[in-house]
This record gives sequence, C-alpha cells and structure tokens, in this order.
Amino acid sequence: MIDLTQAPTAASSAPTATPVNSYDEWSPLTEVLVGSPINYTEHELELSFKLFFHDVAYSAFYYPTYGSNGSSPNGASSHATRHLRQRYVEELTEDVEELVTTLQGLGVKVHRPITLNQPIPFKTPYWEAHGIPALNVRDQAIIFGDEIIETPPQVRARYFENDLLKPVFYHYFHAGSKWTVMPRPIMTDRSFDTSYVSGQHTPAIQAVDETRASPFDVGFEMMFDAAQCIRFGKHILVNVATENHVLGLRWLEQHLGDRFTFHKLYRFADNHIDSLILPLRPGTLLLRNPSVVDKLPAPLQKWDKIYAPEPTEYIFPHYENDDLILTTKYIDLNVLSVDEKTVIVNSLFPELIKTLEHHGFTAVPVRHRHRRLFGGGFHCFTLDTVRAGSAAEDYFS
Repeated sequence: MIDLTQAPTAASSAPTATPVNSYDEWSPLTEVLVGSPINYTEHELELSFKLFFHDVAYSAFYYPTYGSNGSSPNGASSHATRHLRQRYVEELTEDVEELVTTLQGLGVKVHRPITLNQPIPFKTPYWEAHGIPALNVRDQAIIFGDEIIETPPQVRARYFENDLLKPVFYHYFHAGSKWTVMPRPIMTDRSFDTSYVSGQHTPAIQAVDETRASPFDVGFEMMFDAAQCIRFGKHILVNVATENHVLGLRWLEQHLGDRFTFHKLYRFADNHIDSLILPLRPGTLLLRNPSVVDKLPAPLQKWDKIYAPEPTEYIFPHYENDDLILTTKYIDLNVLSVDEKTVIVNSLFPELIKTLEHHGFTAVPVRHRHRRLFGGGFHCFTLDTVRAGSAAEDYFS
C-alpha cells in the first residue's frame, strides 16, 4: 500500500491534445475524466428511479413512502423528492478531490465536467425532472478504442447530464476522436420494460405496474447504461436484464460488430456490473463471490480469480432512517486500475487492500465515505479516456 496524499500535482495540460484511446480496464492510464458531486442535493423518486434501483432496493433497504400516484397531463407518473444532507455532499466532494489529487500524483491527466451550480429544472414534452451533477460519468459514456459513445439514459433526471461533459468531449473531438450518441428515448411510462420487477411484491416498488398511457408512447425504447459493459479488448461483456437493454445491445452490435465481439450476460444484475466483476489485468479477475463464475463466458472462467472479502457493516457510516441507500454493501469492489499492477481502492475497506496486496498488486488508498448514498465507487466516478495500447487485443483466445 502506498500513500499519495502528499504527492505533487502533475502538469495541468499537455502541449497537444490526444484523441481518446481505451480498449480495456487495465492498460496504463494517462488521461481520465473524473465526475463532480457539487450540488448533488436530491433524488426524484419517480418511476425511472424506482425501476433503476430496484435490485438494491429489494435486498438492501426500504424506501419511504413515495407519495402521490397522480400523473402529469401527458401521462408520466408524478413523483416525490428526497433531499440529501449537505454534510454528505460536502464530504463526498472532499473525497472526490482526494481522488483527483491521487490520480494527478500518479501522472494521470484529469479532466472535469462543468460544475452544476444548482439542480436545474427541465421539461420535455412528456415529463419533468431536475438535472443532477455529472458524478458517475462512466454510466452514460464509454470509450471503445478511438470512439466516444454516449448511451441513452435510464433515469429521467439524468437526461441532460452528459451536457456537462461536452467541453471534454469537444476537446477529444477536435483532437480527432470519433463521437457518437445513441438514440435518445422519449421516456414515457410505457417506454420502460417493467418485467424485471413484476411479480415481486416488495416495499421498494409501489404501483410499478400502474404506468400511465401517453399519446407519445412508442413501445419499449432503447435505454442502456455504458456501465453495463466491461471491456476486454476485442471482447465486451454486456449485461442485459430488460427489453430496453436488448435494444441497446442490438444497436452496439450493429454499430461496432465489425470491430468488437459482444457477449450477452442475461440478467447478470439489474443494470451495472462493475461491483460484480472487474478485470485487473489479462488473466486476473476481481469478483464478488464464486457464484459469479458460472455466468461468465468460458474463456473468462479459466482466468485467475480474486474474491473480494465479505464487507461488514462497520466499514460504512451510520445513516438516518430517511437516508436512501442506493448500493449494495459490495460497492467497494468498484475499484479503478491505473495499470496492470496498480489499483485505486477505498481506504475504508482495508480487508480488500490486503487481499489485493496478497495477490501482488499495489493498492493506492483513497477515502470514499458515502459510496452507498450516491450510487457509485471509483470506477463509476471515472471515464478512462486514454490508456496505452493501439488495438483491440483478443484476450479470449
């Protein structure tokens, strides 16, 4: 374990811009986008939010009452708002800045999104929401080699979130990067495939089947997060749990199928998979537990496996009854590889640090206190835009 809290800051800019270049999760990292939590002050508890967080809601916590089940004039269901305590936001901001400093100390150039000065209300022809900061920047953008791909949102409040990343994306576009945006959904209630949660009568989902009809309904739409993908050079694992995800995978195959091979994991999780599996280097996987292995493609089942220690409640802060817990207790598996030997790990999970060191990795500790309130870890907070390597290697042969 090394401590970089006093490390010097790397140069803030390079003489010339470099296009994006990232094919996997472990090659030497030279440039990265790190999200911002500033003014992340609320959660809107409407249909898309409830569906997205269903899995952890069912297993990890009980939602307070949502409130009104009314509908808007265009048919989108109404919702309540839960506010986050300012102390949590301030402490998360401190921890994210420590992550930035640590990455710079490791020689990585760090890009940041536009700061959201306050939650911005917006209205489409179909529903209303308040925008949130671009914190979990891996969720709605991914780098496939030399191309930025923005994925279609699954949560309404995040519809315009990637606008906060556009200065960074234009930076790379002007340097010669490809930049593609997947089709944007209308996101009426009937756009969502709710079958993943239907029949499960849990306190977390209230009246999920009472979706409102709208004159703008077009059937199930493409809604798919980039964090449902894990990159292994030429091969990409993709979690698919709903018809919305099926459409997203189909688009990726049509758009990139001549360059990459996509492996569908059917209902491996509800949405994201980077707190279940992360490759740390060719031939080595970090996994939540042995039950994950049988669901992986056959070549990956032969890789060396590191199982994260079972987390205990003492590593997490104590929260009030009305604080919404958005992640499972396994969120600290969401690490960021700087290269094949160096991994940024939450300093508050020393058991994982010891496990990685036992397997020959250098663990770089960075504090992350409120990972269960804001839905992400270090892998979620970062988009690795430039890593070493110039081709999609075949690691499955």
